[in-house]
Amino acid sequence: MSDAIREYLHPRPVYLRLRDVVAADIMDGRYRDGDPLPSVRALAAEHAVNPLTVAKAYQTFQEDGLVEVRRGVGMFVAAGAQGRLRETEKRAFLDQHWPVIAAHVRRLGLNPAELLGDVEPA
Repeated sequence: MSDAIREYLHPRPVYLRLRDVVAADIMDGRYRDGDPLPSVRALAAEHAVNPLTVAKAYQTFQEDGLVEVRRGVGMFVAAGAQGRLRETEKRAFLDQHWPVIAAHVRRLGLNPAELLGDVEPA
């Protein structure tokens, strides 16, 4: 198995998977610019993880400038976070995931139209 496939299939740390969940919520518009994110404790309880794991996930958003911390109040989605996340995720998908997926599609002899549901498989 190639390193790219192994990396693609290898499970990510919990804090990164949790970050992915919150990032998807931001990209999908569940949380918009200026909206508060769930508290560390609330998100930890919702996902049955340690609050320190949530704090670590939230820290990555802070480092990337995607959230604003208001002391004593909480974390809020920063202006433009949705667009920046979408662009970052798009680049990561095209650079890291798509080459592996495309190679697998070619290996299986799949027609791109089949993948999009436009035609029945041969």
